[in-house]
Amino acid sequence: MDKYKSKKYNYYNYRRLPTIGSGDLIDYKNINLINRFISEQGKILTRRTNNLTFKQQRWLTIAIKKARILSSLTFKN
Repeated sequence: MDKYKSKKYNYYNYRRLPTIGSGDLIDYKNINLINRFISEQGKILTRRTNNLTFKQQRWLTIAIKKARILSSLTFKN
């Protein structure tokens, strides 16, 4: 019976972050905002962890990649 039980997703393992406010601009120059959505290893956190919409996560990913290419953000921390 145990193998047929549904696996519930454990939401307590994720670090919940405050959502992006209406005044916050997702841009590669806004390093303080971008750093909130990067893990300690330098990876981009998932959309579920970030509590963002699909569009916000896409813009955030593009901004992080631009900042890394322009050397304002390191690839690894």
